[in-house]
Amino acid sequence: MAGLVTLDVTAPAITMGLVQSMYDESLPPRSSFSTKDIPDLSGKVIIVTGANTGIGKETARALLVHNAKVYIACRHPEKAAQTIKDLKKDTEKEALFLKLDLGNLKSVKVAAEEFIAKEKELHVLFNNAGVMTPPISQLTAQGYDLQFGTNVLGHFYFTKLLIPLLLAGTKSSPDGKARIVNTSSSASIWTDKIDFNTLSDTAARKRKGPYALYFQSKLGNVLVSNEYARRYGNQGIVSTSLNPGNIQSELVRYMNPVALFFAKFALWETRYGALTQLWAGTSPEGAELNGEYLIPWARVGTGNKIAQDLKLREDVWNWLEEQIAKSESTSM
Repeated sequence: MAGLVTLDVTAPAITMGLVQSMYDESLPPRSSFSTKDIPDLSGKVIIVTGANTGIGKETARALLVHNAKVYIACRHPEKAAQTIKDLKKDTEKEALFLKLDLGNLKSVKVAAEEFIAKEKELHVLFNNAGVMTPPISQLTAQGYDLQFGTNVLGHFYFTKLLIPLLLAGTKSSPDGKARIVNTSSSASIWTDKIDFNTLSDTAARKRKGPYALYFQSKLGNVLVSNEYARRYGNQGIVSTSLNPGNIQSELVRYMNPVALFFAKFALWETRYGALTQLWAGTSPEGAELNGEYLIPWARVGTGNKIAQDLKLREDVWNWLEEQIAKSESTSM
């Protein structure tokens, strides 16, 4: 039937882990961490992608309150200007705008270069932006699946370009750490593979459908986060991934109306969605969470077991590197 939501959930994903993940989102225990527990962030330089709305905006607000220098990285200057105005009214602190379109690799490079020209170090990178279940016709500027291209490839490239500044950030941090906080989802549990045949505009991608492609992209976030943790953990970079919870945000704007109607009964206020990533990005405990998967609210959880598969992580990493190499060769 037209308009029906179909979910491509693989058999191994139907486990107690999936049930637990759904429970974690719907009925998490009261958080032992609050924004009042964030330490003074004076001198810290922080980027939040997708901070013009939703969880990202709430994250930026809390960071500003605690004296961080915050860059809002997003596509639309007009929306960013309004967000900066709103945040200044709320916090009396002014965030900075960084134009970033994660669905365009050339924009990603320009954004990173602009930031590098302005700053010498970066202490926390919140890879918060994302897109969920857009129309199947939508692709990135380079022709990749919009969800994997934005959620995974764009963030991977942005992070890769900023690694030197994150390493510099470790040297000025009292704990010797810089942090990458990757916003994933419980949807990362709903699949056990990355189908490389569906990452560009193919017939296989169209057959897979928007929901399964979203699950795949969220698993991609965890795989990449774990690989950054493995490759850079001994240099002081702490990489975590997380499920922020069922949250009211613009992320659900493409959701099937019937599914959205029922989902709204389980959605939490946006401010709750920022808690877990703020815990990862600012708390003393967060400095010790390298490679962990976090769940609502501000707890260590158990993610998809496949995300520990070293070969799959390397395969995804190599694919991402290949796409970046193609993009850079065509822009020379």
